[in-house]
Amino acid sequence: MPNMTDDKQMTAPQITRSQSLVMGNWKMNGSISFNNQLLNEIVAGVVSVSAANMTAQLVVCVPAPYLAQAQGRLAETPVQWGAQDVSVHAKGAYTGEVSASMLTDFGCCWVLVGHSERRTLHAESDELVAQKAQAALSAGLTPVVCVGESLQERDAGLAEAVIKRQLAPVLALGPDAVKRMVVAYEPVWAIGTGRTASAQQAQDIHAVIRRLLPSSDHTPVLYGGSVKPDNAKTLFAMPDIDGGLIGGASLVATDFLAIASQ
Repeated sequence: MPNMTDDKQMTAPQITRSQSLVMGNWKMNGSISFNNQLLNEIVAGVVSVSAANMTAQLVVCVPAPYLAQAQGRLAETPVQWGAQDVSVHAKGAYTGEVSASMLTDFGCCWVLVGHSERRTLHAESDELVAQKAQAALSAGLTPVVCVGESLQERDAGLAEAVIKRQLAPVLALGPDAVKRMVVAYEPVWAIGTGRTASAQQAQDIHAVIRRLLPSSDHTPVLYGGSVKPDNAKTLFAMPDIDGGLIGGASLVATDFLAIASQ
């Protein structure tokens, strides 16, 4: 894997389990006009009196073409922004790829790696996901490493084994690297289907992930499986769930803010 050679480094956010983290993944959605309204509504909600007790850190992971728009609107607000993917390469003949240094040019502090859709639709391997996490760390980004099992794997009793396999190359990067990451558990069978793992099912896998991590106090573990305002409170009350990676609900400001207020 190429080394990151750009000298410009961003300061990664300080991550601990003391503050819940609620991240919106817009996926391939949005337009300039839609984004402008959504971001305005999110910012207004965060700074309003009604949201004064909100303790979660909010992040939106937007499509790459809209990173400049997110930076321009959010730079002076409590809301942070990130990207949905990153290349393992620093530069070169890799048409369509976006490097970590390009993301930091737009003020990103966060980037998703290994989302289930990338693993499934783009055949990303566990090893490639770990390489992307390392590329992000080398540029001062905080990678959010996504893991999760399919319905077939869960029904076969393989959920824990799948999580361990997916995390193995990431954990091999070493304790210091893992401390600077976030892990997001996204049961594939509960994404975009309307089905949601019960709070206890989610907690059980989060506990497995927590035991695998070198420091249980540093690495937040988020839940990402059809989180909505009506189930967020129960999910976030679980001892090993430190927030959420939110899909469709992050495209509706009122829903996103309601989830973050739990």
